Amino acid sequence: MTALITLETGAVTVLRLANPPLHLVTLELTDQLDAALAEIEETSGIGAVIVAGNPRSFCAGSDIGEFESLHGRVAEGKLSRENAVYSRLANLPVPTIAAIEGSALGGGLELALCCDFRVAAATARIGLPEVGLGAIPGSGGTQRLPRLVGPGRAKHLILTGTIIDGAAAGEIGLVEVVAAAGEAEDTARAIAAGIADKGPLAVREAKRAIDRGLDLCLEEGLAAELEGSERVFSSQDLLEGARAFAAKRRPRFRGS
Repeated sequence: MTALITLETGAVTVLRLANPPLHLVTLELTDQLDAALAEIEETSGIGAVIVAGNPRSFCAGSDIGEFESLHGRVAEGKLSRENAVYSRLANLPVPTIAAIEGSALGGGLELALCCDFRVAAATARIGLPEVGLGAIPGSGGTQRLPRLVGPGRAKHLILTGTIIDGAAAGEIGLVEVVAAAGEAEDTARAIAAGIADKGPLAVREAKRAIDRGLDLCLEEGLAAELEGSERVFSSQDLLEGARAFAAKRRPRFRGS
């Protein structure tokens, strides 16, 4: 079987789409993505994950060549599977960063939307053009994009199929960091390294509290935050962080 996903593990782990030239989403790629995410879940010592393609393309969307064989059963044959795997990415306990060079279109953008935040080259091409093919974004685009940029902007992008560049995406909050052309992955690596250097328990609990709070009222969200704080304050990492601060030295976190 051809490797369509590669995994470079470490404190900063890089999950790379490897279906050149455009890294199109196929059924086989989705299965391999699922397996890579399972490996990440089982690997200790990961502080952050970068999802990347190559300088030409992050991911230009789904392989349209598969559409005819899925006619009438797309939910069963493709979208249900993609949604499950993309949600697995969204639910990873460690922070995730999409490094976008070239095109992030359709299913490619939907994949990037599952990451905690996005770094895009100013020249990247970003959008959900499915309506131009007589389809709709079916792997989370109609749900995750409005939560990120608001319903009005999401409807404009989806209903017109407009493709914008990375700089414009940064202006509307679709991407959080805009990098120079060719520098999205290096920028993402620098951010990921900074995250991986922090207390791993604290980083995971902070991500968990934010994600949980999005579906709760403020009072319930504050209670969830308190639960996370209690777990962190019971850890050795918290003591190490306080002692390192007092001694004016770099903390040596152990994730416990």
